[in-house]
Amino acid sequence: MSKHVADKRSPSTGSRVKQFMRLSRTPRETWHRPRGAAGGQRLLQFLRIERGRMA
Repeated sequence: MSKHVADKRSPSTGSRVKQFMRLSRTPRETWHRPRGAAGGQRLLQFLRIERGRMA
């Protein structure tokens, strides 16, 4: 009995992992606000919710 077709492929060179790591390291432009600018208000809202206060 011979091996299945999927079992006969050559070993991976890791190029997909290399490309993934390259993309994850490069900074990307996003439309999200930077977290530093929202930090104070975000903390206040978190504390308000934590204390059980309604807006």
